[in-house]
Amino acid sequence: MTARRSRALAGARGVGYALGLPVVLLALWWVAGDGSANIFLPSLREILDAFGRVWFSDVFVHDVVPSLWRLAAGYGAALLAGVAAGYVIGRWAVVRALASPALAYFRVLPAPVIIPVLLVAVGIGDTTKLIVIAFGALWPILLNTADGVRGVDEVTLETAAAYRLTGWARHRLVLRAASPQIFAGARQALGVAIILMVVSEMLMSTDGLGFTVIQFQRTFAFPEMWSGVLLLGVLGFVLAKLFELVERYALRWHRGLTGRQEGSS
Repeated sequence: MTARRSRALAGARGVGYALGLPVVLLALWWVAGDGSANIFLPSLREILDAFGRVWFSDVFVHDVVPSLWRLAAGYGAALLAGVAAGYVIGRWAVVRALASPALAYFRVLPAPVIIPVLLVAVGIGDTTKLIVIAFGALWPILLNTADGVRGVDEVTLETAAAYRLTGWARHRLVLRAASPQIFAGARQALGVAIILMVVSEMLMSTDGLGFTVIQFQRTFAFPEMWSGVLLLGVLGFVLAKLFELVERYALRWHRGLTGRQEGSS
């Protein structure tokens, strides 16, 4: 009971630390922003009024839902392709040697650079935006997967050979051992995917969060524009927390193992 109470207190303290500074900053913004004559930076009261007026309406279905669908589809494609390609590259040295020059080039190529090429080859549509999101989110996942697979402990591989594990059982063992690094790459890729979702919608879309925010800016609807920025921040925070819950559940074995190692040292 004491240990459980200590964990609960530590969790509550962590939530308090995480929310303390944002709450203070928002309160200061609320007080300092009233009566401001700067039309480019409206008061928090105006932004929150615009937030309720704009996003709790049909705009949510018309613009937010398509953005979330593009994000999920592009990120999911990057996750599947990144783990599969990263496993192959990390597992076999010949493939790694052949792929290294291409990886060195494409990993530093900004994803928005391919937008003009896609506009000519594919046109304006969801396909182009999905390719941009998937292309940018692919590399953190692929590279972290390859490093994780390559760094699997030799004892793990020898144990698998001793138990005569072959086929999917052996691949599953390697992927499980590399999963902490795979999740690290997937966490980084999620932030990249959100950014590319907004950028692609700002440049080549007729709906979505990025399109709506840029339209508000072009029509000088600054409270509405800032409400879109606020919504993007909230969505990013919520998605990051959901990913953290999934990661904590999937890697609970890893935290237990490292906790025992730290406790014994």
